[in-house]
Amino acid sequence: MKILLTGATGYIGQRLIPVLLDEGHEVICCVRDKARFNGGKFRSNVLSVIETDFLKPSTLQNIPPDIDAAYYLIHSMSSSKGDFGKMEEISAINFRDRIQETGARQVIYLSGIVNEEVLSKHLSSRRNVEEILGSGTYSLTTLRAGIIIGSGSASFEIIRDLVEKLPVMVAPRWLNTRSQPIAIRNVIEFLSGVLLNGQTFGNSYDIGGPDILTYKQMLKGFARVRGLRRFIGTVPVMTPKLSSYWLYFITSTSYHLAQNLVDSMKVEVICRENNLKELLSVNPVSYEDAIREAFEKVEMNQVPSSWKDALTSDTLNAGIARYAEVPVHGCFSDYRKLPVSDVEKSLERIWSIGGATGWYYGNWLWGIRGFIDKLSGGVGLNRGRKNKNDISAGETLDFWRVLIADKNEKRLLLFAEMKLPGEAWLEFRIDDENFLHQTATFRPLGLWGRLYWYSVLPLHAFIFRGLIRNIAGE
Repeated sequence: MKILLTGATGYIGQRLIPVLLDEGHEVICCVRDKARFNGGKFRSNVLSVIETDFLKPSTLQNIPPDIDAAYYLIHSMSSSKGDFGKMEEISAINFRDRIQETGARQVIYLSGIVNEEVLSKHLSSRRNVEEILGSGTYSLTTLRAGIIIGSGSASFEIIRDLVEKLPVMVAPRWLNTRSQPIAIRNVIEFLSGVLLNGQTFGNSYDIGGPDILTYKQMLKGFARVRGLRRFIGTVPVMTPKLSSYWLYFITSTSYHLAQNLVDSMKVEVICRENNLKELLSVNPVSYEDAIREAFEKVEMNQVPSSWKDALTSDTLNAGIARYAEVPVHGCFSDYRKLPVSDVEKSLERIWSIGGATGWYYGNWLWGIRGFIDKLSGGVGLNRGRKNKNDISAGETLDFWRVLIADKNEKRLLLFAEMKLPGEAWLEFRIDDENFLHQTATFRPLGLWGRLYWYSVLPLHAFIFRGLIRNIAGE
């Protein structure tokens, strides 16, 4: 069968692709920017990629008319630009109108559990999208999930940040809100199981694991799995704004996403009974077993996708390719060159840079820069990286975005997503004569940009000199 997959670069989409391929389907992946999609890792001749932007109906003509089914995995909650509810509504309308022109018999939508009269803005938007998609001429199957637990998932990473960083937590009272977490493995089983299954056409199902837990119990359960002792207290009064800042500074989430998460965490998300797990023979995994499975992937360095790789820079919404050509005119640069004694070892250092490995020199200064970025509303260093020694274009790397990661060309190009009065690139390249070239480029914005460059020039001289020496193996 020919299956259309939207949200193909997202957390769920990246997990679903290999399952659909293994089941023998032809998969057409919808992405806004082909440069962000690493199709080579799937090694399939029945996988294709098309560029679409569901806010721009003209681009949807790239969708082939002979598809059999489509997955709708588009969410805009982490967007910092515009009204995400309105953006989701427009995207859903454009998707529905185009899919009606194809041969698709079924659309599968992954939504959120909506079982209270008073809903957060996030969950209200999900319900609105479901209603829009349900008005199409095809059959809609909706799966509604709450907290998804898996390596690289937003929930797992936020809980991990809180538990591993804070021995004592004084948290907002929404920590007593109940939820029904589900393992990512089960989510994928449900998503693939309902595909073109006639018994699920026109139906919606809440999906969750066997445990109903408060957020406080989830934190405690995580601590048990990790062998940590944690004290968690709640305070009766903490404004949504303070709660958002609490999440923002401690975890790797952006402030905008933290606001939407706090809004949603005040609402209980408990599954209503249905027969889907019996129909598809899915055995739900317990919360603590889901945590253990996630850590197995983390420890084996086999995290297939991460929520952090969603675009957070409004600038990069224009596409990675636009910024892959580093500018020269009107820019400042710090260029350094050193001979490399062991090319493979230096290349390995380049490919492992950032995250838990650090920046090889002056890590405390990088940490201060990350903290300053957080204070200014930026992403900081908390995002880290998905894998310890492998990286692809489009992924996050601390407060950078990877534009080019070509091991054959021995070149890594990063674009800064920190708060800056301008734009910045950092490039590492080893040439055929075994010289390492390291270039930091800054394109200033106005007078403040120029003042910024000159103010950090002494620090750059210190940090970048040590960085290239340690990568080159001096």
